[in-house]
Amino acid sequence: MKKKLNLQTTTLWDYPSQQYLKSEEDKHKHYIGATPAYIIWNLLQRYTKEKDLVVDPMCGSGTTIDVARDLNRRALGYDINPKALERKDIFKADARKIPIEDEKVDFVFIDPPYSTHINYSEEKNCIGKLSAKDDEYYNAMDNVISEINRIMKKDRYMALYVSDSYEKGYPLMPIGFRLFESLNKYFIPIDIISVVRHNKDLNKGNYHLAAIDNNFYLRGFNYLFIMYKKGNRTIDKNGKLNLRQL
Repeated sequence: MKKKLNLQTTTLWDYPSQQYLKSEEDKHKHYIGATPAYIIWNLLQRYTKEKDLVVDPMCGSGTTIDVARDLNRRALGYDINPKALERKDIFKADARKIPIEDEKVDFVFIDPPYSTHINYSEEKNCIGKLSAKDDEYYNAMDNVISEINRIMKKDRYMALYVSDSYEKGYPLMPIGFRLFESLNKYFIPIDIISVVRHNKDLNKGNYHLAAIDNNFYLRGFNYLFIMYKKGNRTIDKNGKLNLRQL
């Protein structure tokens, strides 16, 4: 049974659980780093219509394609390590070289690795093996964002979901700001959403005590950057270009 869903209307999103389908919730209990399905549901309701092609080039456990199909969208999922859940509908590909022709996709969602906090795979080219302390990570992600731009149709939308990173003994790694710089090279920003994190570690009192004792902050939110690929839309009679209309 589906839970009641509502479109978010502010730039602060919070969800009681990861998933809105019971079957999805059970499956994702065993997959680290699964994207909350509520986020994808909201995005697809606003920025796609039925039969649109939705692509996730870092598909992980497949939440994006599951939600897209539930909403009667076409979906393709790629991952550098598609064996994680032994799904035959997630295809092996490096997000820096997506096997899709130019300007074929209506919407792209991506939830990339946030530095090296999670070991996603043993693939030597996995971006999750690159530390956000180094430019190599940001260069790799710029290549991914360039690929997303290539495969997207004009006048369409994409979204990137990411968190900053902190490691004891190192300065803050503002991954969100750095990736937003790359996004702005290719796209026009529509909005920036803050999504409250419900990481199970945030419920552990010792983590909060350590944050106080060592004077640091736990990551309490993720960025959700919603971007638009400029195309051929004409200016309306009032001299405005409405980027939010499909």
